[in-house]
Amino acid sequence: MTPPTSPGQTPSPPVALPYDPFDIFGSLLAIQEAWLRHPERLTASLQDLILGAGQIRDHFLQTALNLPSEPALDAHARDDRFQDPAWTELPAFCLLKDMYLLYGRWLQDAIYATDGVDPQQRERAAFWLRQGLDAMAPSNFFWTNPEALRRAIASQGLSLVYGLQHWLREAASGEVRMVEPDAFQVGKDLAITPGRVVMRNELLELIQYAPATAAVHAIPVVLVAPWINKYYIVDLTPGTSLVRYLVGQGFTVFVTSWRNPGPEARGTTLEDYVLGGVLPALAAARAICGVPQVHAAGYCLGGTALAMLLAWLAADPESQDVSHNPVAHWSSLTTLVDFSDPGAIGAFLSEGSLDFLQERMAVRGYLDGSDMASAFRLLRPNSLIWHYVVHRYLYGEALAPNEVLFWNCDSTRMPAAMHDFYLRELYLKNRLARPGDLELGGRRLDLGAIRQPLYAVGAEQDHIAPWRHTFRLCGLIGGPARYVLATSGHILGVINPPVTPPKRRYWVGDATRQQDPDSWLESLDKRPGSWWEDWTQWLGERCGPLGPPPGLGNAEYPPLEAAPGQYVLQR
Repeated sequence: MTPPTSPGQTPSPPVALPYDPFDIFGSLLAIQEAWLRHPERLTASLQDLILGAGQIRDHFLQTALNLPSEPALDAHARDDRFQDPAWTELPAFCLLKDMYLLYGRWLQDAIYATDGVDPQQRERAAFWLRQGLDAMAPSNFFWTNPEALRRAIASQGLSLVYGLQHWLREAASGEVRMVEPDAFQVGKDLAITPGRVVMRNELLELIQYAPATAAVHAIPVVLVAPWINKYYIVDLTPGTSLVRYLVGQGFTVFVTSWRNPGPEARGTTLEDYVLGGVLPALAAARAICGVPQVHAAGYCLGGTALAMLLAWLAADPESQDVSHNPVAHWSSLTTLVDFSDPGAIGAFLSEGSLDFLQERMAVRGYLDGSDMASAFRLLRPNSLIWHYVVHRYLYGEALAPNEVLFWNCDSTRMPAAMHDFYLRELYLKNRLARPGDLELGGRRLDLGAIRQPLYAVGAEQDHIAPWRHTFRLCGLIGGPARYVLATSGHILGVINPPVTPPKRRYWVGDATRQQDPDSWLESLDKRPGSWWEDWTQWLGERCGPLGPPPGLGNAEYPPLEAAPGQYVLQR
């Protein structure tokens, strides 16, 4: 948490440097200037650092002489970088580890203990400092990594040969691979639930899945996937497919598969995605199933778009008429609508950084998927970057096939106009959360006008959509809400199939407008298993009686081709 500024003290204005669009050097310089304005605090902090270093030195000398000694620093139980016994048992490696951890902790504590810094700039400084500290970890270098040395000796140098081969193969692309690009094939290994493309326009293909039960609920489920990634995150392998699970529970399921845009789509807006993509998809599902309303579920950005659409529909005076409102009830999966505190991703968000991105997108007409993937990897660099550097280049290990990582690397592009609006108006200005502040399709949006029941899901370790912020949706809408907090992160918190014995846990309960997330959590007991089971029970109570399944498409929306269609295969 950011400490308050001392009474009577005004934070210095943010430091701005030329050619520093992400405020890396400016934020760090602001911290240094704040330190110099408080030399007494800096002196005291340096004394603490020297004292800690002395304790580490004493522990090193005592262990080197085989004398009993207590560790100078508490071990990081969850820090996989230092799990090898050598980091504790061998004095030289223990010294390296402890000095690194001491200095890193001291620097980060000093950032938050210094007054007179703009809060946003303080957070950016902390973020970029962590990037540097993580990069300089002794575990990332051959001569200071005991496991790398051990493997090189045991393999007679072959681990280094393999590591060099991996590096040479990946150097040209400029990225550290997490999975081999040919590890899976979409349509053969992934996204194989039977279905048909029943609608196609310039933005999306709509896939309708074949029924897996003799009878289905009358109201279909329309999954609005994010267009930041490809839709098959909800249809991975048969054992992890949310789509396959839903059809197996007696639901008719539709999924949006978004086109991967190129330069021709530079002018495509967020409004186009909502009103020209999501809305027609809902209309098609209604027509095919012969029902006035559907259940709509949005994942990540798909959930944000769905919330915008429901607010847009609610702005119509006739929205209470089901003929004017195609959604009976809805679900949001790890969805942000209040961007006042976007978490670690806020380090990339400022007027300067968005101007830089706008100029970059203006050249090509889009933001390349690799740029976005790199930014997301920086949110968790130890697990998404340095883990692979160590295991690939220092240990010489081959990459294990992983369907989630394969999907994560199958990136998509973002149209320039859409992405700039999304970042500026939602992330930077947070206009969607304020009633009437954001206009879409000629209507002012007010989330409070949404009356349909909501089933919302957040993930405990989500670093992209922090769960306490996804919880805020429940307090912004005007209808009843049920909230689920799943264990794990942004992806595995959602892709959470039931297994025996249960591997995951979740909390679930009704959420009122006045409730804060922590009090909501304290009132509940953790449940074993998958929240999918609770969701399908909730859906089953609202999606109507069981009856014969509808056909795949109809005369108005004839089947075009087998799933997964064409758009998901676009590179």
